[in-house]
Amino acid sequence: MFVDLVEIEVQSGKGGPGCVSFRREKYVPKGGPDGGDGGKGGSVYIQVDSNLNTLMDLKYKRKYKAENGEPGKGGKKSGEDGKDVTIKVPPGTMVFNAENDQLLADLVEDKDRYLAAKGGIGGRGNTHFKSPTNQSPRRADPGMPGETLKLRLELRLIADVGLVGFPNAGKSSLLKAMSEAKPKIADYPFTTLNPNIGIVKTADFETIRMADIPGIIDGASEGRGLGLQFLRHIERTSVLLYILDGEKNDFLEDYKVLQQELEKYNWRLVTKPSIVCINKIDLWDEEMLSLWKEQLGEGYVFISAKYGIGLDDLKAAVAELRSEHEEEKDEFESR
Repeated sequence: MFVDLVEIEVQSGKGGPGCVSFRREKYVPKGGPDGGDGGKGGSVYIQVDSNLNTLMDLKYKRKYKAENGEPGKGGKKSGEDGKDVTIKVPPGTMVFNAENDQLLADLVEDKDRYLAAKGGIGGRGNTHFKSPTNQSPRRADPGMPGETLKLRLELRLIADVGLVGFPNAGKSSLLKAMSEAKPKIADYPFTTLNPNIGIVKTADFETIRMADIPGIIDGASEGRGLGLQFLRHIERTSVLLYILDGEKNDFLEDYKVLQQELEKYNWRLVTKPSIVCINKIDLWDEEMLSLWKEQLGEGYVFISAKYGIGLDDLKAAVAELRSEHEEEKDEFESR
C-alpha cells in the first residue's frame, strides 16, 4: 500500500530527578552530600532511510514515546539517560506541525535527521547545592519535562520531471516506454492509483527521474477524481510534461483545463518549465500530422508511446529543458 500522508504524535522522555543523598561511611557519621544527577530523557528523531518509499508503517503506529531518564543515585552516580526513538521515513518527507501547519523539516537525502522532540534535562543532585552556609542541603531538582507534539508527515516524491494528463492520455505507457518502470496499464480511467517513478536514460548517459501521477480531470481542485491528492508529488520537479490524448479532437482544450486545475492547487506549478506532448499520433495520417505541426509550431512534441515514435526527440527536449532550469537555478543561488 502506498501511503504519503500521516499524522503522528511524538513525546520525548522527561529528565530523571536529582538525588538527595549523604555520604555514610564508618567513622564518618555526617558525611557531605553525594546525590547524583538524574539522567536525560530520550529524544525523538525523524530520519531518512533510502530503502523506504512509503509512510505505510506510520499509518498503523501513530504514537512514539521515548524513555524517561533514570533518577540520580547516591555516591554521586548519575541516572541513566532514557533511550532515544528514531522514526524512519523515505526521502522527500516533509515534517509539519499539525496544529499550525508550520514546516519544520524537509528531509531529502539519505540519513537526513530531524530532532522532533528533545528529551528533558535531568535534575541536579544535592551535591550542587552545598555552600559554606548550607553544608547539608536537602534539595535536588526534579527532571525537566519532555515535549509532546502532533506532526503531519507528507511524502513528496523526488523527481526531475512530472507527468500531467487526463486519465487514459498515455502517461503510464510513456513512462514504461521511456524507462524500466512497470506501471499498470489498461484501457479504462484511473488505471494509475499511486505515483510511479521511472529512471530515463538520455543519449548523453544522464539519468532523469520521471514521476507519473493519477490522471487529473476537470474539477479536480474541488475534489473530483484522484489526481489532486497526488499533486504534491510533482511540486519538487524541475520540468512538467503535459501528456495530451491525440485521439481526442479537443486535446488542446484538455491542456487548458490541466493548467487551470494546477493553478488552483498551486499557482507555482504553472510557472515551471514545461513541454506539451501529443500522444497517440499513430492514429493520425501524414496529412493530419503535418497540419498539426504547422498549426502548433515549436514547443510541442508529437509521439506514440505505444509504438515508440518520437521518444528520442522527447528525451532530448526534456534533458535540454532540465539542464536549462538547473543552470538558471545555480545562477540564481550564486547571487
